[in-house]
Amino acid sequence: MDSPQSKPEITPEILPDTLALERIEQNLFRGVSPQGGPPRIFGGQVIAQSLLAAYETVEERMCHSLHCYFIRPGDPRIPILFEVDRSRDGGTFTTRRVVAIQNGKQIFNLAASFQVVEDGFDHQAPMPKVPGPDDLPTEAESMKKVADKMPPEMRKMMSRPRPIEMRGRDAFGFGGNTKPTEGKSDVWIRATGAIGEDARMHQVILAYASDMNLLSTAMRPHGVAWQTPGLQSASLDHAMWFHKPSNFNDWHLYTQDSPSASGGRGFVRGALYAQDGTLVASVAQEGLMRMRKGD
Repeated sequence: MDSPQSKPEITPEILPDTLALERIEQNLFRGVSPQGGPPRIFGGQVIAQSLLAAYETVEERMCHSLHCYFIRPGDPRIPILFEVDRSRDGGTFTTRRVVAIQNGKQIFNLAASFQVVEDGFDHQAPMPKVPGPDDLPTEAESMKKVADKMPPEMRKMMSRPRPIEMRGRDAFGFGGNTKPTEGKSDVWIRATGAIGEDARMHQVILAYASDMNLLSTAMRPHGVAWQTPGLQSASLDHAMWFHKPSNFNDWHLYTQDSPSASGGRGFVRGALYAQDGTLVASVAQEGLMRMRKGD
């Protein structure tokens, strides 16, 4: 038993363990969520677990793209069922559809395409010139500057060790600078826990992290942040294209821009670069972003 003067050490999630699935039937899997986090399931988690469920039915091919919709908020207190539809197994490409279910209702669905690894034409956009991760404050340092502005529950949640480390130039995502600014952001991200040698798991955890920081980029031109009173926000859809394999235990630059917001929705594009400048993946997302009437 811990003494009154001591508290048990809180350690970061090990994402391969958090995301692990139990096979119930040939095409049916069950996943759980970490406890002590936000009241609804993080979107990146259900993206990653759905991709992992699809991978459980695919051999010797790598995912090159996925497209998904968030349908209902997920409840972290109960398991998620992932049902995989083996849409097609072709000579070069394999297609899968995954439906995530809670309480008998769809909360999320994903379509993913997998390809035999092959050579081909090769070009990419260059990585932007930005300060490196060693020249930027840690997420904890950024949060400390604005912790007094956070609601107690949010401050408690954000103070826990996180499975993805992020470093950026400002604390906008925490509400530290809510003056309207350009709809762009650059953050360095990496997994804090060891992922291992499986290239598929590195891709799955990259998909997990791809849902981070996006909507806050669309909020920048409007001077609002997550804890702005009356703000209602949620991911609506998410698309991702994997260009090259990478080691996500190393730093990646996640550069994002929001070219449009309209109709209560914000749209964001993202590009993920390995630290050597290799373009690893591209991302697009649209999210709900509106002020409640009367607030």
